[in-house]
Amino acid sequence: MSRLFLRTLRDDPADAEVPSHRLLVRAGYVRRAAPGVYSWLPLGLRVLERVEAIVREEMDAMGAQEVRFPALLPREPYEATNRWTEYGPNLFRLKDRRGTDMLLGPTHEEMFTLLVKDLYSSYKDLPLSLYQIQTKYRDEARPRAGILRGREFIMKDSYSFDVTDEGLAASYQAHREAYVRIFDRLGFEYAVVHADSGAMGGSASEEFLAVAETGEDTFVRSPGGYAANVEAVTTVVPEPIDAADVPAAHAEQTPDTPTIDTLVAHLQEAFPREDRPWTAGDTLKNVLVVLRHPDGTREPLAIGVPGDRGVDAKRLETQVSPAEVEPFEETDFRAHPALVKGYIGPAALGSESASGIRYLLDPRVVDGTRWVTGANVEGSHVIDLVAGRDFTADGTIEAAEVRAGDPAPDGSGPLELARGIEMGHIFQLGRKYAEALGLQVLDENGKLVTVTMGSYGVGVSRAVAAIVEGFHDELGIVWPREVAPFDVHLVVAGKDPDLLASAEGLVSDIEAAGITVLHDDRPKVSPGVKFKDAELLGMPTIVVVGRGLADGVVEVKDRATGTRRDVAIEALVDDLRGVCR
Repeated sequence: MSRLFLRTLRDDPADAEVPSHRLLVRAGYVRRAAPGVYSWLPLGLRVLERVEAIVREEMDAMGAQEVRFPALLPREPYEATNRWTEYGPNLFRLKDRRGTDMLLGPTHEEMFTLLVKDLYSSYKDLPLSLYQIQTKYRDEARPRAGILRGREFIMKDSYSFDVTDEGLAASYQAHREAYVRIFDRLGFEYAVVHADSGAMGGSASEEFLAVAETGEDTFVRSPGGYAANVEAVTTVVPEPIDAADVPAAHAEQTPDTPTIDTLVAHLQEAFPREDRPWTAGDTLKNVLVVLRHPDGTREPLAIGVPGDRGVDAKRLETQVSPAEVEPFEETDFRAHPALVKGYIGPAALGSESASGIRYLLDPRVVDGTRWVTGANVEGSHVIDLVAGRDFTADGTIEAAEVRAGDPAPDGSGPLELARGIEMGHIFQLGRKYAEALGLQVLDENGKLVTVTMGSYGVGVSRAVAAIVEGFHDELGIVWPREVAPFDVHLVVAGKDPDLLASAEGLVSDIEAAGITVLHDDRPKVSPGVKFKDAELLGMPTIVVVGRGLADGVVEVKDRATGTRRDVAIEALVDDLRGVCR
């Protein structure tokens, strides 16, 4: 450590939001270079390389072959798949000195497809799986959480190429099994969940999420084994209701009730129900947003949801992708005078209405359900407004928040909510990219057929942070042995020359046994500081060479459990072999 390029910090970085960001910077594993861009320092690079090695070993074991594409890419392939436009502001675009449009690769479906098209032409060449571990670039609007959500990151992306759908299913399963082995070896708790394919297209899609309270993704699971991220959860749609006995809809004065809470309180007082109290779930809330499409056009959209639920931003974004969601501003209200803020109702919405605003409903709003909602008049709401009888919409949308206790779509029980970090995503892409780029091969009958593809990603640099999220305590990082930068952290607790010389000899013996050692030999650093650094840096085993040396023993500490034991010097190497194997 006297020669290691390292400076540990006692204070958290000012912008740290999650434990991994705080600890990786404090422990000198990474260093911020710009918003969302980080440099990897020697210790961090050792961890990153160990993660890469695990990914590489398992990909090679499943028969995939490694390639490496450039990060600087031409525009034309992304134009052919329309992603030059669909990526919008998330794409880093630039021009070379000749004025040619280029981009920094956010992902490489197009390049893999064209490479296979260039070299293979027969069904005999397939199936094929190719992968790379390479840096990606996305111009995140709000990079945060250190290396968990950056603008530059390292990813393993792989692609399978098959002639038939059955072949694609087999390639998908082979990748899925390889991913299970990868994440088992990385050590953190993870869940495999159904996912929405989003802009990637395709059919089957699953995510591998590191379970973490600090995760940005919410997922659900049921007692019967159903698991999905919230974007992929589908609503259990109730049966239509016979509303023949429901009175005609009637508008009532409801002054000073622009919110659901104020409306429910007023209904309770002015229009009490005989059967039960009013609840927020009896109201229909109409939420307005603006969609900004990749070509720059803006489209207002209205979403009707039961008043006891909000609109989930991530679910909405998934449904409207590649458009981006923006707030409905005061200028938008001025452009649509038929809308009365705080009292918006279905009568003013829908493509056939005066406002012309597309109106989509939560699937729970089925025919026959009765609602209280805005009357499009200041201080007035409509009571007993029946879906299907009194109003219709332009369609439905899965945008309402998912709640604990909601029924699982497959009937396997009530859902519980958890948080996670997306670590891997696997897709059955199908023929979307092959068709766009003309990837065809001759089948066994000599007929040209379009190749079907799968896409599979692992967040390699993100995995380093995810591991820390799962393995840390109040003192610092606690690395799982398979990814730790060193097996052993040896601390010399003293300045006596004989102590230093003995420690050097122990380091040589330990390294000769194939065990890696980080040796804290700093002569002018106190034992207390050394111990704090050892806890912060997080090697799985800490060996302390101190006063016990006079009695022929050293202290061995397990970083994860905190247990300590004295070990005779002559037995140390064998002891470490036992814990480090």
